[in-house]
Amino acid sequence: MRKKYLSAGAIALAFGLASYNDISKSFSSAQIDSLYDKMPDEEKRMSKNAVAGLEPAKGLAVSLFSSEPTITNPTNLDVDSKGRVWLTEAFNYRTEINPTHPVKQEGDRIMILEDTNGDGVADKSKVYYQGTDINAALGIAVFGNKVIVSCSPKVFMFTDTDGDDKPDKKEVLYTGIAGEQHDHAVHSFTFGPDGKFYFNFGNAGEQILDKNGKAVVDKDGKEVNAKGNPYRQGMIFRVNPDGSEFEVLAHNFRNNYEAAVDSYGTLWQSDNDDDGNQGVRINYVMEFGNYGYTDEMTGAGWQSYRTNWEKEIPKRHWHQNDPGTMPNLLFTGSGSPTGMIVYEGNLLPEEFRNQMIHCEPGHNIVRSYPVKNSGAGYSGSIVPVVKGRDQWFRPSDVCVAPDGSLIVTDWYDPGVGGHQVGDLNRGRVFRVAPAGVAYKTAALDLSTPESAVKALQNPNLATRYLAWTQLHEWGTKAEPALKKLWSSDNQRMRARALWLLGKIEGKSKKYISEALKDKNQDIRIAGLRLARQTEKDIIPYAKQLVKDPSAQVRREVLVALHHNKSPEAAVLWAELASKYDGQDRWYLEALGIGADEQWDAFFPVWKAKAGNLNTKAASDIVWRSRTKLALPILADMIKNQSTPAADRLRYFRAFDFIKDDSKGQILTSLLKYNGADKEEIVKTTLEIIPASTVNNSAELQAILEKNLQSLKGKQAFLELIKKYQVKNHNQDLFAMAMTEGNFRNDAARLLLSNNGVGLFQSALKDPAKAPQAIEALGAADNNDGRKILEGIMFDKAERIELREAAVKQYGKGWSAEDNLLKMAKEGKLPKELNAAAAATLKSAIKGGVREEAAKLFSSVGTNTSEKKSLNIDALAKRTGQSKAGEKVFMQTCTVCHQAGNKGVKFGPALTQIGGKLTKGALYTAIVDPDAGISFGYEGYTIKLKDGSEMGGIITSKTEDVVEVSSPGGAKTKMEKSKIASMTEMKGSMMPKGLDEAMSQQDLVNLVEYLYSLK
Repeated sequence: MRKKYLSAGAIALAFGLASYNDISKSFSSAQIDSLYDKMPDEEKRMSKNAVAGLEPAKGLAVSLFSSEPTITNPTNLDVDSKGRVWLTEAFNYRTEINPTHPVKQEGDRIMILEDTNGDGVADKSKVYYQGTDINAALGIAVFGNKVIVSCSPKVFMFTDTDGDDKPDKKEVLYTGIAGEQHDHAVHSFTFGPDGKFYFNFGNAGEQILDKNGKAVVDKDGKEVNAKGNPYRQGMIFRVNPDGSEFEVLAHNFRNNYEAAVDSYGTLWQSDNDDDGNQGVRINYVMEFGNYGYTDEMTGAGWQSYRTNWEKEIPKRHWHQNDPGTMPNLLFTGSGSPTGMIVYEGNLLPEEFRNQMIHCEPGHNIVRSYPVKNSGAGYSGSIVPVVKGRDQWFRPSDVCVAPDGSLIVTDWYDPGVGGHQVGDLNRGRVFRVAPAGVAYKTAALDLSTPESAVKALQNPNLATRYLAWTQLHEWGTKAEPALKKLWSSDNQRMRARALWLLGKIEGKSKKYISEALKDKNQDIRIAGLRLARQTEKDIIPYAKQLVKDPSAQVRREVLVALHHNKSPEAAVLWAELASKYDGQDRWYLEALGIGADEQWDAFFPVWKAKAGNLNTKAASDIVWRSRTKLALPILADMIKNQSTPAADRLRYFRAFDFIKDDSKGQILTSLLKYNGADKEEIVKTTLEIIPASTVNNSAELQAILEKNLQSLKGKQAFLELIKKYQVKNHNQDLFAMAMTEGNFRNDAARLLLSNNGVGLFQSALKDPAKAPQAIEALGAADNNDGRKILEGIMFDKAERIELREAAVKQYGKGWSAEDNLLKMAKEGKLPKELNAAAAATLKSAIKGGVREEAAKLFSSVGTNTSEKKSLNIDALAKRTGQSKAGEKVFMQTCTVCHQAGNKGVKFGPALTQIGGKLTKGALYTAIVDPDAGISFGYEGYTIKLKDGSEMGGIITSKTEDVVEVSSPGGAKTKMEKSKIASMTEMKGSMMPKGLDEAMSQQDLVNLVEYLYSLK
């Protein structure tokens, strides 16, 4: 193995050592960290020191396989059966929003890298394909002479017919997937043990069309799109190589980056949260599961209030309290997860074998997630594989080479995610293996069934694909060799043999029968999965396993019953439901999957069998059900005095998931409830009962009125006023609007929409109340309020301090700051208000407004200095004072950002931002916020049909309502019918020029504080 030097300079020499390998043998990890920290940044960036910036796990070593100038910005990779590394590049990443970056007019490349002498370093490279159609492709998978490249909005199939490593044919497999170069769109394909392809797209995918632009329809007869019928957000797919039998395996992810499937056919994925919410997750993917990024029924975003929502943000983020949402295997905090595999080789140490291995560029690490069986699901832990000492280490993908070593691509950049790229000139590929192991790949031999079976056992997917394809083509000719593997002691190899044996024509039933009787539960699971793919009638196999001692096997039986129309399905499901222990959420959700679309048939069979419903297990099944038959039972459980308060809220939430006309009648009975906990039960019922049910009944309106009286001054009061359009509580709304606090905005806006202008006008005549009334009108941020403020501004008979206050409040609104600037430019603003306008517009949300105002009001003290030229590289080397920086953060950033529990939730949370961005990237984010806009935080200008306009981030969108979060954190719900247009802003909502509003030392201190948040 070629040695990688820690430093060309004084560090290694100071210790009398020549190389990084020598240092790693002589010093502890902490000592090496200290040595590396002392290395100048310029040397850290050099590729010859790349390995020094990495800390492999015990028993592993890292070598630099390739780097710049050969490659740059590698996004995704695959390793072919020859051990060659294929990768996609992203030099042209997001050029439309990074206009200062150079562009390769000929487009990005697909590269092939080869190590011809086994030293773990590529000494040969070639360009397979280059073109603007694959700019920043996020997926590559090599299948013999075919290469599938995922590059939204298209998926391409390249074919090399003559073996010269140049494609002779390019076809479109799929199209219509999000916009060009969207990171939350289509990702890489992978090969499954069943001979099928698996792939996914994130929440920007929205739909998938075939090569002719026609909507893809899945095996269930449903169009594959994210419109909620039934699928939402990100999805994971399975399809035959010829495009047939397209399946949606699970949905409602945010940015599920890459699917990984093991030899049994078990699926794993990562998914990342809206940036900074500590909700990055690892999922075991149960087929047909809903993974809860948005409300399953309405599509509302996770920030929209719902009954019984979760206390912890990470769980709230994924609707973990909702019936029908799958649990998460692991929460990993913040981050930007990317490539994932299941490692089924023998070269790496034992703790990594048969486990997921995953890239986390946000935190500069490659990790493994060892799992253990837990009921019908799994539990997991986190074990580092390779950690970055260098915060520029951005592992973007990982694959297994034919020799069992890992190949890892490194985007290598100071930042990650959100359209951002800070370095275009570098990129690395690393090999991870035990020290001293040469990189050798044996020639692939597929000449006989025996040699092909040997190749089938390779940990490299490209090799297994070729072996699987050849063995499947041979059919019965391959059976003897496969039977020998089927009889071996290696359970995963047995599973690989099983998939092929079961797909030999006429042999399916024989091998399924053997598998279902096997002592290994994973083989029984694989056998049932095989039966689902090869047999029309799954019921006989379900019967064999319905009483299996393994909860995981019974889980698979439930998945197999999904949408099964057999008359026997209900009885089998009821038997499986009787095995639920009241604790295992995985099993409970499997019950939901098994009964999907057939609850009305399955539920009564189970109810008759269960008898006593006063158990934890029975109440859980009622909670999870989707049938009108459950509604009276839910109501009884709510009224039961022994029901804990938390469970009562849980049962209330279940009403939201059952569509039936009888729901209003049953909820009405709860409104009339007179027993213990009446107040809480009635209050919660009013949250979820249809408004029309209450508004059409004088009796129920009286109940509503009584509750409103008890809720005055609270958020719940405002929610009920909005929901039921109550018009007789203007005095109470006025009292809330006149009180500084979180409710002022909504209260003032509601009051004005309820013809409450007169209350404000009366208050403005009272010197004691006028200042608060002006602030409330500003908080309303709508046309009615601004008209009143405008009247005060131009009333020369009014006190000057009130007129100035009116200017300040008028200019706070999104469209109003433009109007205020226009008044001033056209000379319509009274001169005595110029100082107030200058001060107001200095803090305008829109950078263009601030800049124009600075020039216009230069004579009244507004800063007109030229924009400071900052040397970010020099600033990044400075050390500030974190405590002082925290004060700057509190003064400058908390109006839009949270760090821990400090600040407002508008932009991305910054609680762990120092673990994600380097100091240089933090400076860039502050000085040039347009360079990196986090997905989901794009700003929109929203024009209403009444002529008003507002700007903000869309936090939720359903069929009827759009919820918008404005700077400062205020949320506004608007009916879609009242919206004229929604236009995405070109730049970030974070104002430019924040650095100019503070001293350079304050800026350094602020970055020091942000960098400490890890």
